Amino acid sequence: MLLNRYKNLQLIQQLDPVQDHCRIYNLMNGYEFPWDMTRSLEVALMRTYCVPSISKLLNQTGEFTHCPQKRYDDTSIIVGEMIKWGYDSDRGKEALQRMNALHGRFKIDNGDFLYVLSTFIFEPIRWNARFGWRLMCEQEKLASFYFWREVGKQMQIQNIPETYEELERYNLDYERQKFCYSDTNCRVGEATRDLFLSWFPSWMRSSIKPGIYALLDDTMLDAFGFPYPSPLLRSVMVSLLKIRARLIRLFPPRNHPNFYIDSPIPSYPTGYEIANVGPAENFKQQSSDKLV
Repeated sequence: MLLNRYKNLQLIQQLDPVQDHCRIYNLMNGYEFPWDMTRSLEVALMRTYCVPSISKLLNQTGEFTHCPQKRYDDTSIIVGEMIKWGYDSDRGKEALQRMNALHGRFKIDNGDFLYVLSTFIFEPIRWNARFGWRLMCEQEKLASFYFWREVGKQMQIQNIPETYEELERYNLDYERQKFCYSDTNCRVGEATRDLFLSWFPSWMRSSIKPGIYALLDDTMLDAFGFPYPSPLLRSVMVSLLKIRARLIRLFPPRNHPNFYIDSPIPSYPTGYEIANVGPAENFKQQSSDKLV
């Protein structure tokens, strides 16, 4: 059974990360690391809120204040459609078009766009290095790069680096230069934290809140103005996630996919049409304000 546990890894290692990146990324998200990819992409999105120019626009839309769960679901649907079916499939193309239409309402700095794209590549890889039931292989890391690089091209993002290493350097340099506290960081960060807490019974939330802080690094906590968790709590959270990884390693391989869009979605209990995902045209927004 343990040998069978690695059947998807063996398949992935036979694929080409350039030509087969959609297939590899599908296996990673739907079969090998579904829970981890979801959690790490949540952290990735929170990292982007540590940049004042990004959090300023997100705060202006009002979505995080008025409908945080729907905002989360809309993002997850669009990303999930591209990952499950491939960005070049009919559904993937429709999701990309919808995303571009939503982004087109705003004037977004190309550098900010590129940074957000980079977090979708590198945060899951970093999470996996700490908490994965197995380490990602080189094909998986490169497939992540080539998948999101192609999506970025179709989003008309300019100056996307040609190599994995160059984009990783951009990611790290950008954070060193741009991460800092702002009131809008704090507001968007608190709204996102409260969304995560809302998934638990009310009596558990006060004890879970420090656990969320324990999963964020100090640069993120500073940018949000969140309190530092105790070293003991950080250690406990890391240990729990590593114990989970050891247990998952003993499970048989998944035979059915587990993408976010495969489960009931809170904001769309009767289902959704991709064309209707996202805020309505008349949703409160100030799209004329340029990010600076």
